Parts: sequence; structure tokens; C-alpha cells
Amino acid sequence: MASIKFDYKTQIPLLPNEPGIYKYFDEKGTIIYVGKAKNLKNRISSYFYNFDRADRKTKRLVVSIRNLEYTVVHSEYDALLLENNMIKELQPKFNIMLKDDKNYPYICVTNERFPRLIKTRRIEDKKKGKMYGPYVNVKAMHALLDMFTQLYTIRTCKYVLSEENVEARKYKLCLEYHIGNCLGPCEGLQDEADYMQEIDQVHHILKGNIAPAKEYFKEKMMEAAANTAFEKAHEFKQKLEFLQNYQSKATVVNPSINDADVFGIQSDQDAAYVCYLKISNGTITQTQTFEVKKKLEEPDDEILEKVIFEIRTQYDSKAKEIIANIDLDTDLKANITVPKIGDKKKLIEMALRNVMYFRHEKAEREAIAKSGATNKRDRVLIKLKQDLQLKEIPRHIECFDNSNIQGTNPVSAMVLFRNGQPSKKEYRHYIPRTVVGPDDFGTMREVVYRRYKRLLEEKEDLPDLIVIDGGKGQLSASVEALKELNLYGKIPIIGIAKRLEEIYFPEDTLPIYIDKKSESLKLIQRARDEAHRFGITHHRNRRSKGFLISSLEGIPGIGKPTATKVLKHFKTIQNIRNASQEELIEVLGKDKARRIREFLSESE
Repeated sequence: MASIKFDYKTQIPLLPNEPGIYKYFDEKGTIIYVGKAKNLKNRISSYFYNFDRADRKTKRLVVSIRNLEYTVVHSEYDALLLENNMIKELQPKFNIMLKDDKNYPYICVTNERFPRLIKTRRIEDKKKGKMYGPYVNVKAMHALLDMFTQLYTIRTCKYVLSEENVEARKYKLCLEYHIGNCLGPCEGLQDEADYMQEIDQVHHILKGNIAPAKEYFKEKMMEAAANTAFEKAHEFKQKLEFLQNYQSKATVVNPSINDADVFGIQSDQDAAYVCYLKISNGTITQTQTFEVKKKLEEPDDEILEKVIFEIRTQYDSKAKEIIANIDLDTDLKANITVPKIGDKKKLIEMALRNVMYFRHEKAEREAIAKSGATNKRDRVLIKLKQDLQLKEIPRHIECFDNSNIQGTNPVSAMVLFRNGQPSKKEYRHYIPRTVVGPDDFGTMREVVYRRYKRLLEEKEDLPDLIVIDGGKGQLSASVEALKELNLYGKIPIIGIAKRLEEIYFPEDTLPIYIDKKSESLKLIQRARDEAHRFGITHHRNRRSKGFLISSLEGIPGIGKPTATKVLKHFKTIQNIRNASQEELIEVLGKDKARRIREFLSESE
């Protein structure tokens, strides 16, 4: 450790041309800044010899310096590691602090005999076992844990299952054993090697590698089939299909991009905004976007270098490639790529899109706080505008849903919300005209086209937001209809998928997840549920009418035209029963009225 009584004109020439870290002290001897350098002499001298060209915040730092210390290290990477540790420990006031105010959860695979899976927000729990995470999307983490329950028989009890305790019969079987979620290792009913085989599969899946688990279930299925244990083979087949279904819902990037860390950064005068995407085995397994407050108007490359180091440490990433939107002249133990074209460029665009959304959300939050909006209805609509990055407050929302059972009597429903409340007199239902059979995408395309063609023809107001109940397929079909009407890009449109309440935008490969407690998501869900209810009610009515017509057609002398005429006039069977004989005769004639009356009397 070298220490200098500070006089930069005489002392800077004495500094070494070596990598290392430096600490600045104020007049009270308090550390006010810690930095790292590839070349200590060049980096420290830049603060003083370029003082006139420095920004306001850097000048504040420099005039506060009364002393410095430096430490020489072997490499720039060692300097980065030491700088990161010292900033966390000393928390100097001029350093940016890469600290998120959220405490995200992890999944821990414990290192005990017969390991367990536990959720934890305590990073110190890494002493208990192997940690995976953090999981910014908590719902996705729970979906992962639910999948493990479906696939494996991993114990949930907190028993200490040492060989001595198991042999001594210290524990008894619990309900989890009796309902098939555990195979009873507490009483020695499950072989430890078999149990650890399943734990190995869990480790692979948590790392983002599905292939070993798929191969494991495939082998088990084939082995059971060869032994004519067909029920067991079918069980393994179901688990294999469950795993494949889970994989199909993951966002696949490109198998050639095996493991990589993607970083997109943009900044303004006061802060930098960074989005991180973790790529494992060609699939996005983690995402996080956050803000880094600037202390000295630090350049983007300096901020990003610190962020990359911190995030890769936090996520325990060993990826050999870092994909970023700016170049970094630094040693981060990985190759840094700044792509210009191709799939890697698309990943950067995705990261920067998330940054854009994050910045807009921050701006909207501040606008809401300044506006002091107290009306709950307006607050929800402003929040929805913010969450979906809309240009206008969505006071007029229209939501579409399809309904059919095995392709019979298909109908579609459109519900309309004004100022966050349903406007039931403006609801509409549609019976597909051009689509035959259970074609959900074709039906959605047709009804969206019909709805907005009519609004254009009648010169009615268009909605501020269209919500489609369904995922990418239904959304794409709706977009086709809007393009045909030259409305695409003029009306915001989103799809909401039921599985994890994901929100899809056209042409985006990744969905966005709105906080499940958010009032804006609840408004979208309410519109979706109302469209579903309205569609189901209409579907049931159509089915009951179809049943009534077919029943009446079974009466001798009553054909389909007469049955349809009866239904059109009386609407329901009960109304026909309640009608007088004179009314029936007036509508149907004497003979047909008698036949229907006799039929209804016999069926009572």
C-alpha cells in the first residue's frame, strides 16, 4: 500500500504505470471515492490536468480531495474485483451504488442428504446449498417450482435424514407420501442414488438446460415399455410431454447463441438505465432492468463495466460472451461483442426496448405524482397508459374473445369499457360467416375486421386500446385485420395470454409482465373476463336454440322453417308452454298448433 501526502503537481509523476485501485480522502480523512485503473498514473492525472474540461460533479469531487492512497494489483480484472468489494464495504459518497431496492427471491437446492428445494430472499442462505436466481419474475419462479412437483418426487419436510436417523426410524411417513408427492426417504423407502438422479435433473433445468431431463424421461419410458410396465411407461411419457410443453413456452433465441449475457444501456444527465438478459442454452432464462444513479456524470462505458461485473457476480454467470450495445475496453473474463446484424443484434434491440419501457414508466410515475390525481378511475387509466407505454389515456377500450365447444356454435364477443367501466349497451356478439370449424385465429381475424370496418363506414370513434384474449396467434390474426383496414399502428393492440397473464405486443418476441397486484392489470383482466362471460352466455343461448329447433323438427309435420318461426316468435320452450291455444293457432295454424301442444304435453 502506498500513501501520498497530497500535492498532485509533485506527486503524480511518482505514481506507477500499473493497474490498481485508488482512494480519495477529504479533509476529515473520510474516503469519498474509490476507482480502478488500467494505468494508475494516467487515470489519476486525468482528474487534475483536465479539470477545466470536467463536468460540474467531477469538479466537486476534485476540489474535495486532500489525500489519496493506491494499491497495485496484477491485472485490470483484479482491480475491478477489488474496487467492487471496497465500494460495497466503504460506500463512498461519490461512487455509484449498484444496489437494487428490491430483494428478489432465489431457489436454493440444499446440500443436505436428500436435498430439498427452498425459496429464499436471503443471499446468505448460499451456505445451505446451490443458489439459482435471483428471479425478478416471481410468478415464473413459482411456475418452475410447480413443474418440479409435477415431474419429480422431491421431499418438502425439514427432517434431518442422516443414515443414523433413518435407520433408527426416527421419522414417520407424512401426507406427502400418501398422495404420491414423496417416496418416503424418511423411512428408507427411496434409494438415495435414485433421488440424487432427480436432483441432477433439477440442477440442469435451473441452469436452463432441458435436454438431460428430457433424455432421462425418454430412457425411463423406453425401459418401462421394454419391461411391459405400460402404466409406468405412460407416466414417464406424460412427464416428458409436460417438460416439452414447458420448453415450448420458453423464449428461444437461437441454439447457436449458447450461453451469453446481454446488456443494453442508455442514459441521461442524472442516471443510466440497463437491461440484462441471461441466455442459457439458446433460451432467455432471466431478465432484469434497473436504474443506476450517476454521482459524477460517469460515461456509459464506465457504468456498464461496473454493472456487468456486479450482475455476473449476482447471477453467478460463467458465460464466455458478453453482448452489449457499446464497446468496452476492459478485462471482464469474457469476449465482448457489439453486434451490427443478426440474432445478436435483435437481442440488443430487445434489451433497449425494455430500457425504453422502463424509462417511460419512470417518467409516468413522476407525472402521476406531480398531477396529484385522486380519482381512482383516472389513476388506473393513467397507470395502464404507463404500463403499456400508450400515447393517450385509454378511456375507450374494446376487448375480444372467441367461444366454442368442439367447434359447435362458434361465437365471438366484444365488450366495451369507457373510463374504466363496462358500457353494456355497446357490447356486441358475432357469429362467424367465413370461418368453418374451430379456427380460433380465423374467427378472430374476421370479427376484428367486421367491427372496425363498420366503425369506419359509420364514422364512429375508434378505441384507444384493443385487447385480444389470447397469445401471439390470436394477436397476429387481429393485426392482419387491422392492416387490411389500414388501421395498424393507429390503434394500440395487445394480447393477454392466460397462462401467466403475459401481455404481448405485435412484433415483440418477448411478453411483458405487469405486476399481478397492479390496478392496470386488473382492469385488463376484468375486460377479458367480461368478454369471456358475454361470449359464453351467447354461446349457451345459441346451443339451447339449436336444441329447441332440433326438438321441434322431430315432431311429425313440423319442419325446420316452422321450428325456426316458432323460436323467432316465442324465444323459449317455456314461452310456448305458457302461450294460449289461440296465440299458437294465430302463429302456426290449427293443425301445427295442435301437434306442438301435444308434443309439449307428452314431454312434461
